[in-house]
Amino acid sequence: MASSSLSRLTNLRPHLDLAHTNAKDAGVCTIGGSIKIASEVSQALSLGRPVVALESTIISHGMPYPKNLQTAKEVEAIVRENGAVPATIAILDGTPCVGLSTEDLERLAILGTRAQKTARRDIAHVVASGGNGATTVSATMFLASMVNIPVFVTGGIGGVHRHGEHTMDISSDLTELGRTPVAVISAGVKSILDIPRTLEYLETQGVCVAAYKTNEFPAFFTESSGCKVHCRVDTPEDCARLIGRKKSISLFQIKNIFLASLLITEHKTSNCQLTKKIYIALVKNNALIGAKVAVALAQIRGHFPRSSL
Repeated sequence: MASSSLSRLTNLRPHLDLAHTNAKDAGVCTIGGSIKIASEVSQALSLGRPVVALESTIISHGMPYPKNLQTAKEVEAIVRENGAVPATIAILDGTPCVGLSTEDLERLAILGTRAQKTARRDIAHVVASGGNGATTVSATMFLASMVNIPVFVTGGIGGVHRHGEHTMDISSDLTELGRTPVAVISAGVKSILDIPRTLEYLETQGVCVAAYKTNEFPAFFTESSGCKVHCRVDTPEDCARLIGRKKSISLFQIKNIFLASLLITEHKTSNCQLTKKIYIALVKNNALIGAKVAVALAQIRGHFPRSSL
């Protein structure tokens, strides 16, 4: 059982031909019996329409039920409202799923931390054991690339931990960015990490790091980290053109005005509550930008005329 599942996962890529998907049941397509793709996502991909990948760790480990379910639905709604198709990625009963139904989202939200936090290294184990996995940045990127989704939105990515030059405590997100052709839109890395070394590591991996409407790399909850970036983009179209030229790009963005407004209106809440509210706001804002970038990219590729917006 384990060996067959591992073999099935290892041989995913040769089966990834969207023109030969098979309907397993209503609203679901399967690819080579290995990845289950929601029909909405499969159809959009086959037509070259904009699709945005979303991670699932925020659902299972980011906040309690039912707030996690509400947030997941709201983020998907933002993507749809801005012209793209959301594809939340997770592993359910040992099957990688790209695009979750309402029932799947609720199931994952109720499972919470009982769903294994799944990085790229864990995918084979979760699949082989028939388990449930909430995908982190690296796993979501890997599975998104398997079905040719070019844009992925998350809150933030992992980085190099302080003293990482001695401990080698470096997030697999960074190596995934260097080898997987998916654009990642996030609010940067948390200030508790070693941001300068994180940027050095990304440079070593050959990752194009761009900042949205700023010249400085953001530190997740704050706009300023003290670290400059070499690439600035000011519109979704600029982002799309950059993605079109560079297969692997990490695009970090943060909306300072939006954050300032949230800090003022929520000043009576506790620090913990405020942090959660800011995090949700960041994810939603990233989803907005990501959807616009995905639409612009589809337009550049000639698959999604502006009249269809």
